[in-house]
Amino acid sequence: MDWPHVLAFNLTLLAAMASPGPALLLALRTSIVAGPRAGIATGLGLGLMAAAWTAAALMGLEIVFTLFPVAYLALKIAGALYLLWLAWGMWRDAARPLDPAGPAATRRAFRTGLLVNLGNPKSMLFASAVLLVIFPRGLAFWEKAAIVANRLLVEWLVYAAVALLFATRPARDGYLALKPLLDRVAAAVLGALGLKLLIDR
Repeated sequence: MDWPHVLAFNLTLLAAMASPGPALLLALRTSIVAGPRAGIATGLGLGLMAAAWTAAALMGLEIVFTLFPVAYLALKIAGALYLLWLAWGMWRDAARPLDPAGPAATRRAFRTGLLVNLGNPKSMLFASAVLLVIFPRGLAFWEKAAIVANRLLVEWLVYAAVALLFATRPARDGYLALKPLLDRVAAAVLGALGLKLLIDR
């Protein structure tokens, strides 16, 4: 494994993270609504689970999903239903004023980030495809550990930057001015992503 492999992996990872999806939407909204601590906590949860899926891909867990498709299907359905549940809560509370963000909100943000990526086994399949294309076969254990640590670090740095950027006063004031509309748009997007995950073959 050489530095060009790591560079190619990180560029692919950054492109994937920048594409609209439940993880990015959750990180953006949490940062604006609950502040930088909750936004960073969400990113910690998202990044930790993404790194765990990468480790699973390196250990060949996709073979288990291939041999036992019911396991993949069950995890995918659970993830889709969780996204739909988040979307429903966001839509229902769109007109409600914001609650003050405290330690409980930060803990809840970390757990939500973890569960959103846990319920997305496509993250592991994406990691498997990328790893297969970019890295040579026969990686040593330390090289696999370095790849997992690299993904964890990149995910945490990106989501921390997102949290600090979008938790500013202008971003929050703009959100509060349009909260019902923005929350319902975000809920519709999350719901659509949940349905897509549910019906995708």
